[in-house]
Amino acid sequence: MKAKIWLWPGEAAWHFVTLPKKEGIYIKDSFGALSKGFGSLPVKVIIGETEWKTSIFPDKKSGSYVLPVKANVRKKEGIKEGDNVVFRIEIRDIF
Repeated sequence: MKAKIWLWPGEAAWHFVTLPKKEGIYIKDSFGALSKGFGSLPVKVIIGETEWKTSIFPDKKSGSYVLPVKANVRKKEGIKEGDNVVFRIEIRDIF
């Protein structure tokens, strides 16, 4: 997938990528019933050479999911706010 990285408004410096809506709908339809707290789903993410485990969260505004991108990943991969990021996610640990 490919999407733009953005900064959460406010004091916290969390950076996110919004999953494309088509993929978000597929994930919700396929795995939404298995979601955890706040509707989250555990995922494995790969950006460039970096792989890590986190969760995606439903986002009413976009109708998809948002993926938090850790500071150490952004630094290692040279990612900054506004960049388009190519990434891969796999839903994990839900069965």
